[in-house]
Amino acid sequence: MNTESESNPFKNRDTTPKQKKDYIKWVEFNVTSDALSTAYHYDIDSYKTDIKLDWIELLAYAASKCGGEVNKKAILEIKKAAELIKSGESTMQALTADLKYYSYYYEAYSAILDGFVGEYEIEEDDENGDKVWVKKYGLKAFSPIAKGFPYSDYDDFGVSRSYGYRRNHLGHDMMGQTGTPIIAVESGYIEALGWNQYGGWRIGIRSFNKKRYYYYAHLRQNFPYCKTLKEGDTVTAGDVIGYMGHTGYSSKENVNNINTTHLHFGLQLIFDESQKECNNEIWVDCYALTNFLSKNRSEAVKNEETKEWYRVYDMKEESTETAENAVTEAFLIKSIE
Repeated sequence: MNTESESNPFKNRDTTPKQKKDYIKWVEFNVTSDALSTAYHYDIDSYKTDIKLDWIELLAYAASKCGGEVNKKAILEIKKAAELIKSGESTMQALTADLKYYSYYYEAYSAILDGFVGEYEIEEDDENGDKVWVKKYGLKAFSPIAKGFPYSDYDDFGVSRSYGYRRNHLGHDMMGQTGTPIIAVESGYIEALGWNQYGGWRIGIRSFNKKRYYYYAHLRQNFPYCKTLKEGDTVTAGDVIGYMGHTGYSSKENVNNINTTHLHFGLQLIFDESQKECNNEIWVDCYALTNFLSKNRSEAVKNEETKEWYRVYDMKEESTETAENAVTEAFLIKSIE
């Protein structure tokens, strides 16, 4: 029996023949951290086996079966589908053949999660305490809060904000201590750096595939970022990029007008460049995502002379070098123009 919800995830997607471009204009990411973990473990456990499972496919399947609510009921769907595929009794193609919205959820969830899981190399300490490079497959995205630093949070996406004008909170607040090192969740390039009256000192990082824009706001007064960071720079997932503070809510730079020290962490999806800065931007609820990423926190150490924090263990991704060269070339062309 097909239990697919009749709710239409395309309700804000204009697909009329007059539309020159057809791209997603609305996404709700109602996926629990338990569901993310369940799909993730099926993916990594099947690595280098005869039947490889893809965690995004499993999540999209569950979403299309459960009307976009990927919770306890959807976890059961993930498990059933995974076991059927592992046993050879079915395939993802067969299981999704009659699911009307599977392609939508797969595209939407890929925009959020693509590149979070895969092959990479990372430094580890060997038995002599020397750093060596180790090849791995698994989670290569990081929590935005450095390892060992306490923080608290709750699901505050969509709650009301009134500074400047009445609006909804389109991010996730993570409360902690001033100066806590803030971490690049994913590899990408610095697209924005500086003051914004709402976000205070903030950093905007674009993923190399340009689908994701990460927004880190309310950074520390006087010393908000790593000193060498500038627009156009590339960063690797796990790098220290800045420091938690409570700047913002002022048109004057470097002002602490936020009452509580915290990181405002936002994730915008961009299916077309016209969505980057407009009245219909797509921001997703990051609460479950940051809970999931908390299992992978980058360790940082402080240089007492410069007062900067740096990651302890470097990481390399195969696709990063090519992407970095492309970004550097693009910014050189832009500066010449």
